[in-house]
Amino acid sequence: MDDRLIEPLALLHGRAAAQAVAGRQARWLAGGPHAYALARLLGGEGAGQIVPAGAIPSPWAQAALRVSLPAPDAGLPPGPQVMGIINVTPDSFSDGGRHYHAGPALESIQAMHAAGCRIVDIGGESTRPGAPAVAADEEWRRIGPVIQAVRASSALSGLLLSIDTRQASVMDRALDAGADVINDVSALTHDPAARAVVARHGCPVMLMHMRGTPATMAHHTAYDDVAVDVLRELSARVEAAVAAGIARTRILIDPGIGFAKTVAGNLDLLARLPLLANLGCRVVMGVSRKRMLGEICHEPDALLRDPATVAASLPAMVFPDPVLRVHNVGAMMQAMRISQGLDRP
Repeated sequence: MDDRLIEPLALLHGRAAAQAVAGRQARWLAGGPHAYALARLLGGEGAGQIVPAGAIPSPWAQAALRVSLPAPDAGLPPGPQVMGIINVTPDSFSDGGRHYHAGPALESIQAMHAAGCRIVDIGGESTRPGAPAVAADEEWRRIGPVIQAVRASSALSGLLLSIDTRQASVMDRALDAGADVINDVSALTHDPAARAVVARHGCPVMLMHMRGTPATMAHHTAYDDVAVDVLRELSARVEAAVAAGIARTRILIDPGIGFAKTVAGNLDLLARLPLLANLGCRVVMGVSRKRMLGEICHEPDALLRDPATVAASLPAMVFPDPVLRVHNVGAMMQAMRISQGLDRP
C-alpha cells in the first residue's frame, strides 16, 4: 500500500451527500451513498492535516480516487448483506452446543433464510479469546454434515455458504462439498497451504485482522494508532493473498473487532471504519455478541447483547455493500433496512 492514505471525515448521506458531491464540496465514499466533506491526510509530508475533500493535495490524489471508487462485489450479492452465524461447536462463547448437530443447525439456517439472510457462515472451531485449536478431522466432522444438509435442501438452493476455518484441508473439503466462501480469522496465515487452496478454487475469501492466535491475541493489543495500524496490516494480508494468485476482486476484509484489541481500541476502529475504503475491498463487520459489548453495556450474558450488536454493526453501513455477520438475523435485517431507508436521496 502507498504510504499516503485518506481518512474520510464529516460524512454526509442522502440528498445532502449528492448535492455536496455535485458542488465539488465532498467526494463519494466507496461509490456512495455516503460522502465525505473533509479528509485527514495520513503518510508523507503534511500528514495529520485536515483539508476540504474538494481540495486534497495532489500527492494524495491516488488515495482519494481509491477511497471514492466502489469496491468489487467479491462474488457475493450486491448491496448490504446480513450473514447468519452457525457455530457447530460445543464451546463457542454465545451459542456453543446449540448447533452441534446437523438437525438443529439446519433448522436455524432455514429460519435465517426465511428472515432474508442470503449468506450463512458455518464454523466448527471456536475462536473466542483463549480457545484451544481443533484438529482438522474433528472440525470437518462437525461441519461436513451441515454443508451436506443445506445442499440437499431445495428450499435453500440460493443460499451461499461461508466456512469459518483456518485450516487448508477443511477449506478444500468444504468447497468441494458445495461451500461458496472462505472466512479465515487468520487472513490465510495460520496454514501455509491455505492461500493455494483458495487460489485454486477461485472463491471469495474474507481476510480478518488478528495478531497472534485466539489463544494468545490478548497479549498483542499495543498499537501506535489502532485504526491505521489495522489498515496497514490488513493491506499486507491482501497483498500476500494477491501474490499467491487470489484475485483482488474476490477479497473481503474484516477489521477483527474483538481480536487483539482493547475495548478502547475496538471503539476507535468502529468510529473510524471509513479508513478501510483505502483498501478497495468489500467490508465485513463481525461484532455480534462479543465480550467488548458486554463490558461496555455491563451485560455478562452474551445472548442478551443483540441490541448492542445492532448498534455496533450499523457503523459499517457507511459503505454501500457491507456484510454484517450476526447471530440474530431478524433484528439485524430490520435495522439494516431502516438504515437503507435513511440513506435515500
